[in-house]
Amino acid sequence: MYDVQKEKDTRNIPLKRVGVSDVLYPIRVMDRTNGTQHTVAKINMHVNLPKEFRGTHMSRFLEVLNKHRCNMSIKNIEQVLDDMKTVLNAEESAIEVRFPYFILKKAPVTKIESFMSYECAFLASKREKMDFVLEVNTPVHNLCPCSKAISKYGAHNQRGIVTIKVRMKKLVWIEEIVEIAEQSASAPLYSLLKREDEKYITETAYENPRFVEDIVREASTALMKIDRVTYFSVEAKNFESIHNHNAYAFYEFDRSEPQK
Repeated sequence: MYDVQKEKDTRNIPLKRVGVSDVLYPIRVMDRTNGTQHTVAKINMHVNLPKEFRGTHMSRFLEVLNKHRCNMSIKNIEQVLDDMKTVLNAEESAIEVRFPYFILKKAPVTKIESFMSYECAFLASKREKMDFVLEVNTPVHNLCPCSKAISKYGAHNQRGIVTIKVRMKKLVWIEEIVEIAEQSASAPLYSLLKREDEKYITETAYENPRFVEDIVREASTALMKIDRVTYFSVEAKNFESIHNHNAYAFYEFDRSEPQK
């Protein structure tokens, strides 16, 4: 059959990325406790398109995805990128695999178990060498230090989100990053809490007030101590409870670059 995608294009515009986006697909990822965990990812797959080609072959992206099935892990994602380059005759390939990751947590006092979900992502691309970034988004609980200092009664609280991205030379577990984010905030979040647990979380947050600046600095200090991490960024956002806007802070660190 006639292949329209192979028609020559004369507009002289190479495209940085073409491909498929928002593909829902079952995957299996590494789990520190259980070995592996099954989840469902939303996947974006892209390659570059030279200026002389009119289009790419969208079906071939799904063929590569089907070839690797559930084995979408840090260990084999480079092979996925290589296959995309080969099958689509491209110089560069990229993939974003975004998925919920579940951790079974015990409530602090009653020890009741419940699952917490964390949005994670594998962000990878390859031309000559592969670049891989692990992203972990951790919801947390924060209490405002300023509010505590100036208020006669209590202090205002808010939920926040801590986004940590890392490049690594050896495996860094998702659970490690979650723990760093939670320890940098006023208190962690849980899916299931009884009254005794709520009392504990409320009092813990009150004794541990945090600005977004505090969260970013605390998490960055912890990440700097992990020599497996070659690069990281930390982004904190508090969904303010007494303002119609959010509070925000960001920091990034690269071991290969001299620090000011």
